[in-house]
Amino acid sequence: MDFNMKKLASDAGIFFTRAVQFTEEKFGQAEKTELDAHFENLLARADSTKNWTEKILRQTEVLLQPNPSARVEEFLYEKLDRKVPSRVTNGELLAQYMADAASELGPTTPYGKTLIKVAEAEKQLGAAERDFIHTASISFLTPLRNFLEGDWKTISKERRLLQNRRLDLDACKARLKKAKAAEAKATTVPDFQETRPRNYILSASASALWNDEVDKAEQELRVAQTEFDRQAEVTRLLLEGISSTHVNHLRCLHEFVKSQTTYYAQCYRHMLDLQKQLGRCGASTAEPTGAPWLPYPVRGQHELLWISRHLRGHHRACLPTPEQHLTHHRCGHYACGALCGQPGPSGGGLALPGRGGPPCQWDPQSSGAL
Repeated sequence: MDFNMKKLASDAGIFFTRAVQFTEEKFGQAEKTELDAHFENLLARADSTKNWTEKILRQTEVLLQPNPSARVEEFLYEKLDRKVPSRVTNGELLAQYMADAASELGPTTPYGKTLIKVAEAEKQLGAAERDFIHTASISFLTPLRNFLEGDWKTISKERRLLQNRRLDLDACKARLKKAKAAEAKATTVPDFQETRPRNYILSASASALWNDEVDKAEQELRVAQTEFDRQAEVTRLLLEGISSTHVNHLRCLHEFVKSQTTYYAQCYRHMLDLQKQLGRCGASTAEPTGAPWLPYPVRGQHELLWISRHLRGHHRACLPTPEQHLTHHRCGHYACGALCGQPGPSGGGLALPGRGGPPCQWDPQSSGAL
């Protein structure tokens, strides 16, 4: 118990000395041992690596799992060393909804058949997404976490220890400086009031006392300097290992790009196959929006010539040839209604929305037959 109390008192004294030294440095009342430029560059490089690794890690987690609640749940499972439960992806959930809808609305109808095909494609997309998340987590996220939770914690611990060694060194320097100043003051020649033998004895005793204090401070300074140099070397070696960390992260980044490329290639292939399937069955499932309106059959070349003359000067929105105009009668101008002898599909001479204003009148003097 006595030993523990002594150790506790010693630790409290060291902590108090460091706190005093740190405070005086902040107020500019004490000198601070500066590190060399190379060491400072290593520290700045390590801090930048740590900060950007954290940001890349967090944003990659958002990319792989956009749901913040799910990310918190996965984090808790990892901290508790429990297996993260399997979760259905959004594509797989959409595929289930589409399959259920097709079952209820009728799997033999055109809409139901299409829902089933799209559901199968969405299920494949969900499976590809699951594989991508798993691969990216192992090859990219895990190395980044290992650096932050392993190497960086070791670096941070050694940096804090180096900071304490530096405070101890500067405190010893300040103590030695004060001891030397007191010794110099004690060894000065006494004035006329100190000419008695008793005063000379006291002055000599004070000089010897401060001399011992200087020797003790010098010894403590040598020990503190040795410990500081040793800790600085250890910290420097760890900081220089950041280059190896960059090489490892570069390799992991290549793996992440490779897995992401594979994922998007699978998605493209699945969607291209789905589009081809829908294109093949589109002719049989798609219902026509409206049959082409043929006002009367064209019997000969003289009728085409007559139509072409009457369509001269027609609105530019009409189809360019008389055959197309009669087969796909969409403009609904007055000239068309008069020409064909019956109302057009748009109401017989009424302009369609978006055709640019009121119907045009036929102008036989205008040029440009369609």
